[in-house]
Amino acid sequence: MILFRAERIPLVRIALLGVGQRGMKTLERYNVIRGAEIRVLSDIDADRVAQAASFLEQAGRPRPEVCAGEEAWRDAISRKDIDLVYICTPWQTHAEMACEAMEAGKHVAVEVPAATTLEECWRIVDTAERTRRHCFMTENCCYDNFALSTLEMHREGLLGELTHVEGAYIHNLLAHEGEATAQGYGWMLRSIAAHGANAYPTHGMGPIGWLLNLHRGDLMESLTSMTSRGLGDDGLLGRVNTTLIRTKRGVTIMQQLDPTTPRPYSRLQTICGTKGYTQKYPLPTLFTTATPTTLVGEEALQEAARYMERNAASHYWNEGHQIGVPNEMNYAMDCRLIHCLHYGLPLDIDVYDAAEWSCIAPLSAISAQGNGRPVDIPDFTRGYWRKAEPHRFFQ
Repeated sequence: MILFRAERIPLVRIALLGVGQRGMKTLERYNVIRGAEIRVLSDIDADRVAQAASFLEQAGRPRPEVCAGEEAWRDAISRKDIDLVYICTPWQTHAEMACEAMEAGKHVAVEVPAATTLEECWRIVDTAERTRRHCFMTENCCYDNFALSTLEMHREGLLGELTHVEGAYIHNLLAHEGEATAQGYGWMLRSIAAHGANAYPTHGMGPIGWLLNLHRGDLMESLTSMTSRGLGDDGLLGRVNTTLIRTKRGVTIMQQLDPTTPRPYSRLQTICGTKGYTQKYPLPTLFTTATPTTLVGEEALQEAARYMERNAASHYWNEGHQIGVPNEMNYAMDCRLIHCLHYGLPLDIDVYDAAEWSCIAPLSAISAQGNGRPVDIPDFTRGYWRKAEPHRFFQ
């Protein structure tokens, strides 16, 4: 499925599964995204799905069909007037829904993480390969403006050979309105606490996967992971995890997860190369072969912005910024997805990305439970990574 091209789709017809917090944000984005139409909505809650349909209608979009109930999603994916199934349901349902949708002949866009177990990671890969359907994980942090800029800098050789990279999801979810309630982020905090390691790795892993050309010339080989307490009674509302990964080419990756302590929000986005260094958090910092001194703060952001027009994903980020969308990363991500489906192009994020970035969650738990013992990371490409072309944005 690397560089897989499916048939062109003139208008991408979507079945959206789940209209909770993430589903409604997706619904709102597709009011302004061209070339796509939400045809059907599905959720376990009949009132919520009806309200979502009314929202689309009031926004001037065609009113979608609705289906509600525990098994309604199966009715949605079986429809013949659907090209793409967009999954915004709880984590533990993602892989099953994605695989059944591909079996039904539909392409899939699935919220992060795409899978929660190693078996599920293999299942989505095997299903995509057998059915020849796309499985796109909606990792919006890949489309962060600073990440896109520094990716371009690296591709132009300004950072030299990469030696070490860092990513994270450091976000005090207790500071949000609703705190640990079902209406806020309580479900996420409890899921992370029960997991005991890095249950939410893809925000940090996504930009790194593109930078290092993972499964396209390099491959994650093994990891070791350790977990400490977070905030709360015996860590019951979340823990702090650090995971270290080594690639076949000897690059090291650090991933962190911290959802409750008072640390400022950070995804780190740190890149260390033989000729340069960049980071976004906590203070934007940049040094490359094109900069005579180390730039920090606004100067670093302005220098990075000079590279924002040099790939197709950056174009959509800038477009979203100009029209005032709530989140430019999400807008660029969805525009790129629809663009590639419309023209029959390889997607920016493929099923191997989905499996590789998601598998850090179950493997970090195995390592952390074993006091940080090393754990091997599978090769989901079965050796093809050695001859695959580097990542690029198709236009």
